[in-house]
Amino acid sequence: MSAARSAQAPLAGSEPLIDAHAHFYHAAAGRADWADVNAARFRAGERIGITYHVASVLGSYGFSSPTYFPSPRDVTVGNDAMLDLCAREPDRVRMFVTVNPNYTDHALSEIERCAARGAIGIKLLASRRADDPLLDPIAAEAAARGMPVLHHIWQHRRREWPSQEISDGADLARLASRHPKATFILAHIGGGGDYMHTFPAIADHPNILPDISGSGVDRGMLDAAVAALGASRLLWGCDLTMETGLAKLRALDAIELTSDERSAIRWRNAARIFPRGAFPRCASLDGANPDARAR
Repeated sequence: MSAARSAQAPLAGSEPLIDAHAHFYHAAAGRADWADVNAARFRAGERIGITYHVASVLGSYGFSSPTYFPSPRDVTVGNDAMLDLCAREPDRVRMFVTVNPNYTDHALSEIERCAARGAIGIKLLASRRADDPLLDPIAAEAAARGMPVLHHIWQHRRREWPSQEISDGADLARLASRHPKATFILAHIGGGGDYMHTFPAIADHPNILPDISGSGVDRGMLDAAVAALGASRLLWGCDLTMETGLAKLRALDAIELTSDERSAIRWRNAARIFPRGAFPRCASLDGANPDARAR
């Protein structure tokens, strides 16, 4: 990055910003440009002003086992790649450990292994419907460790979808009701489907926090999310499309939130639900320690 460009003010301003739903690729993911894609994410993050990328690697992304049903080997290889990235980028990357709940023992061992090396959350794909009993051991482990679970969600599931066990907000709400001490991140309200179905489905489950990522940037979507759930239950994130993450920041500025509400969505909610001390740069940038607040 040129000196002139690095000197530019971040597009999202200087306040802390946590991407609570990010992904990186690795050499075994079946695409020759994987390192370029990762580098592009970091460049975009610098320009936007992202303080931390909280990210996962999804096995081999379908290259050597199905994306939504990754083999234990592919899960481990992907998590190893994510651990290595965190070690190389300790100031700006945090990790979700990816698990496949169809392999209970392997999933629990991966959580233990990766948490010992600094993972701060758990990533669940569409490997099993969210209310399936196979998720109970993982949710219980997440609650015990204080690690939120980011669950892939389709906004209003009206039929079966091929090659995945797709879930919606109502499915996740049933899991959350069984595990009230666990925290769940409902993935990408802008990722497709009827988000207006999602909001009432989870309204009475305060341990579910939707992230606002996804390529959809519908006018009125964020207004409706804040009205239905409140700013204290929303997390900013990009998923794969970082330009739409920036667009949602612009939308947050346009819907007449208070500065405290914008801060909550940008980073404070994430600092509250992830393990204590996960985001030290946010504390130093803000001049106060968010982890000192009651949890």
